[in-house]
Amino acid sequence: MTIFNPQKLLCDMFNDAIDAAQPKYTLPPFIPNPTNGKLMVIGAGKASAEMARVVEQSYTGQLSGVVVTRYGYSVPCSKISIIEASHPVPDQSSIDAAKQILNTVKDLTEHDTVLCLISGGGSSLLSLPFEGITPAEKQTITKLLLKSGATISEINCVRRHLSAIKGGKLAAACYPARLITLAISDVPGDHINDIASGPTCADQTTCADALSILTRYRIAVPSHITDILCQNLSETIKVEDPRLKNSEYHLIATPMHALSTAANRAKQAGITPYILGDTIEGESKDVAKTLAGLTYHIKRHNHPFKKPCVLLSGGETTVTIKGNGKGGRNVEFLLALAIALKHVPDIYALAGDTDGVDGMDDIAGAYMTPDTLERAWSQHLNPQQFLDNNDGHHFFELLNQQVITGPTRTNVNDFRAILIV
Repeated sequence: MTIFNPQKLLCDMFNDAIDAAQPKYTLPPFIPNPTNGKLMVIGAGKASAEMARVVEQSYTGQLSGVVVTRYGYSVPCSKISIIEASHPVPDQSSIDAAKQILNTVKDLTEHDTVLCLISGGGSSLLSLPFEGITPAEKQTITKLLLKSGATISEINCVRRHLSAIKGGKLAAACYPARLITLAISDVPGDHINDIASGPTCADQTTCADALSILTRYRIAVPSHITDILCQNLSETIKVEDPRLKNSEYHLIATPMHALSTAANRAKQAGITPYILGDTIEGESKDVAKTLAGLTYHIKRHNHPFKKPCVLLSGGETTVTIKGNGKGGRNVEFLLALAIALKHVPDIYALAGDTDGVDGMDDIAGAYMTPDTLERAWSQHLNPQQFLDNNDGHHFFELLNQQVITGPTRTNVNDFRAILIV
């Protein structure tokens, strides 16, 4: 008999992970001192509005600027304009925001400073197609890539090479001003050119790489876009570019920090945490089967870890969409995990996205209990049919096992916790 509530512990760990990445804690140490020049604040991402508010509250000099965030993620700011746009597929507001941000950094001098606030979601929210590519064409390509099973690194490589602002091009536009980028990482490995597709950092990938990815996933594109890539017309900014010499980049929050904070909560409850990694990728269902095998082995043999324990992991899995249900990669993982574990007792799990949105719906994720499958069958719900239809949100909604946080205004990617008691 346990002396704690497993569901509450998992939810507390998830909330702690989110709280650890809040800009109010992570951003102030990196704010520059006032200078004689201008301070222009720009940014893009699900956390950008909250980051902007923290800058306004902390900076003692004069400032102005504009940032773009997801619809519903805006917060009140008095000096920095907040634009809302679409995620994960860009819309006209994404384009308008990109143009306004470029206009904001136009004609700055070496005496001025640009503070760029970047977080997950910026790839969609800050969107300006390269000359000759229409917004509709870029939207279509983005939608096809998101459904293809491509990794986030592959998707962002294509995004950078179809863009007039990503892949270091925003940094080039800020020159000769000093550029300070403060970023919250939401990508496996914290690769900075993948966070919001790297608008302010050098890029090692090429147009040829982008073309190869489109070919690999059989994404058909118009011939003029193929020509742009083949002729290297939309190439990104490279590390030797002199326009990057006044640029610096700081990661202020990462997935590993969030997982470590959640681990501390488990320790306080007398549960030993094991962080399996913050860079786990792959098809959600396959990752679930692998972790289910490890979980079952621990439950049965107390090896390689002893019970009670909790397995923590982060990263960004993918879903190759074949059905027409409502779902996201975290509920897809959780449903596949429940099916793989069958009815093993004393195993609980939670999977959610730290930005509060798993997939296209404003639902962070869900939790699993030992009787999840039993409860589903009692309601005449076939779990495998829901999984085959990529309908995880609907499945957990019917069981009243969804995790709904609302806008968290931060984003350090996926959070998965499997509790074995």
